[in-house]
Amino acid sequence: MTNFIPIFPLEIVVYPGEALNLHIFEPRYKELINECHTNKKPFGIPPVFNKHIEEYGTLMEITEIVKVYENGEMDIKTRGTEIFRILHIVQEIPEKLYSGAVVSYPSNVMEQGESELANKVFGEVKRLYELLGVSEKFPEKKTSMVSYEIAHFVGLTKVQEYELLNIFTEIQRLEYLRRHLKTIAPVIEGLEQMKARVKMNGHFKNLSIDDLNI
Repeated sequence: MTNFIPIFPLEIVVYPGEALNLHIFEPRYKELINECHTNKKPFGIPPVFNKHIEEYGTLMEITEIVKVYENGEMDIKTRGTEIFRILHIVQEIPEKLYSGAVVSYPSNVMEQGESELANKVFGEVKRLYELLGVSEKFPEKKTSMVSYEIAHFVGLTKVQEYELLNIFTEIQRLEYLRRHLKTIAPVIEGLEQMKARVKMNGHFKNLSIDDLNI
């Protein structure tokens, strides 16, 4: 299926199911949001890297307009719904300030592929946040889309986050995250050792130098 959608390019990667709060201040995007909200239509967020709009992005639905300011600026809540692929960008739309794109929707398997792998990846990331002392920042509720839920919590670069957006089965996305976690495993182990040493500070230590023969 292909259709036309208004687009809101941003230097971020958004995933299906992700909630995103935005402050809208540019005239073209105030127009875009007002029209989408009035007509109950979605819009697309394609990532922008080095001033280039990438091929894949995420379709967004407006869940709430929280506040409208006197100058027309807005605070809004949105949520990602599905991934799209840009077939053609329409830079100029008659009588509109914003741009749009003709897009298609790749088949994307979002159901949990393997519960054991999902649990392992989820657990490892949660352990990392506990070691960092920011466990309250980690999502407690695990959905069927584990990869999307934790992708922003594992230290991926923006390019890596976009690579994940280009993977269309949950099992492959989990494998991608597992490989990434494997590369930072020494960091996690170092944090555990550091935490153990910190806990020992102030304790009486039973040390011996008898084997030095002095």
